Amino acid sequence: MTPSLPLVLLVEDEPGIRRFLRVTLAHNGFRVAEAATAVEGLDRAAADRPDLVVLDLGLPDRDGLDVIREIREWSRVPIVVLSARDEERAKVAALDLGADDYLTKPFGAAELLARLRVALRHAERVGSPEPAAFEAGELRVDLARRLVTRGGAEVHLTPIEYNLLATLVKHAGRVLTHRQLLNAVWGPDYGYEAHYLRVYMAQLRRKLEADPGNPRHLRTETGVGYRLVAD
Repeated sequence: MTPSLPLVLLVEDEPGIRRFLRVTLAHNGFRVAEAATAVEGLDRAAADRPDLVVLDLGLPDRDGLDVIREIREWSRVPIVVLSARDEERAKVAALDLGADDYLTKPFGAAELLARLRVALRHAERVGSPEPAAFEAGELRVDLARRLVTRGGAEVHLTPIEYNLLATLVKHAGRVLTHRQLLNAVWGPDYGYEAHYLRVYMAQLRRKLEADPGNPRHLRTETGVGYRLVAD
């Protein structure tokens, strides 16, 4: 296989899921390395320097959160976490530790590939100048001019509304936890005031979404945070 293709490291102990991931990725333009334990995953991450890590949290030898913590000590490689439905706190902890996204088991191939593409695109932007603008449907956010328009008409936002939207734009496609957003917009003293986010996200949706009750762009990740979706 062509060496220039992105290398994905799978750290997953369930053979069936690992086989599904291996076949799906290999058929969609990725090279694949595999590990069945946390220790093996850390060794492979250091030796192979993958372009992306897909990490199961429920590993037999160590907690997957420890793997994220150790990788983040030396690498900014994108990490997409695999989690069970009842691991909401673990999802939040993983994202707060530096994971880029998560998938809830069971998941489909299309969703997996979409999340991996977003994670890789975000990694390419890290260290590059901030995006000049975000555009999706009728919504356009011009960060350089601090201008937000919907259908060509300017939308007037309060400073907090704008800062919240700008934070989501800078991480478009990624889920940001409540704590990450609160720290970015209000500061570290407000890391647990999730009701602030609910109020301001509702205000943003009323101003920016055609159907605020069924938002197209400003999506809720239940119990975790929010994501700005481009399509």
